[in-house]
Amino acid sequence: MFSLLGSIPANATWAQNGVTIAGGHGNGDATNQLNHPYGLFVDDDQTVVIADFGNDRIMQWKNGDTTNGQVVAGGKGEGNGLHQLDGPTDVLIDKETDSLIICDRRNGRVVRWSRRSGTTQGEILIDNIDCHGVAMDDQRYLYVSDYVKHEVRRYRLGEKNGTLVAGGNGEGNGLNELNSPGYLFVDRDHSVYVSHNDNHRVMKWVEGAKEGIVVAGGQGAGSALTQLYFPNGIFVDT
Repeated sequence: MFSLLGSIPANATWAQNGVTIAGGHGNGDATNQLNHPYGLFVDDDQTVVIADFGNDRIMQWKNGDTTNGQVVAGGKGEGNGLHQLDGPTDVLIDKETDSLIICDRRNGRVVRWSRRSGTTQGEILIDNIDCHGVAMDDQRYLYVSDYVKHEVRRYRLGEKNGTLVAGGNGEGNGLNELNSPGYLFVDRDHSVYVSHNDNHRVMKWVEGAKEGIVVAGGQGAGSALTQLYFPNGIFVDT
């Protein structure tokens, strides 16, 4: 995602105990439950949208509503109809069009659903893609990771082929390679941060670069402070 959050002070301290803002009522498909939640996006008003992978839907929780969420996309059983999702793994809010952009992973597509009341189906933005993560920069370019082609591409909305911005040299652990890229973060300079699930590292690809820089992990799988173990979600304090 592209974040408009202010910088976090270097001396910030964190509470050791968090507060449940969504789910927390066991595994299930009720509106107060989640089933293997994956990616999420937090809007400026602290509304949270969550890719509820196991329920084939996108859930929304508004700030302060800790009881029940709202199904805002999918939720009609797994399937490839435009009214359905199948294993969504990531979601973001496009404020310009007031819509959700969703990685519909098991359907091999990226779809857009309007957030307007009464919406019953989405539209396909990109198909035939093994997507896992999506992000958008400040110029509304869409970034999508492909975990089979081991690459990340940038798309102008409406474009089908996109431009390669990371990887694309096959599966591997070289600095010009990715291995099952997952979630993404794009900063104000349009550098792309990529979590590599199978390489146990996070890489930064500067705009136009032919290879990336390891910024976290990269020391094999493990629990040491120098290591990561199948990293997924990522957020960068820029």
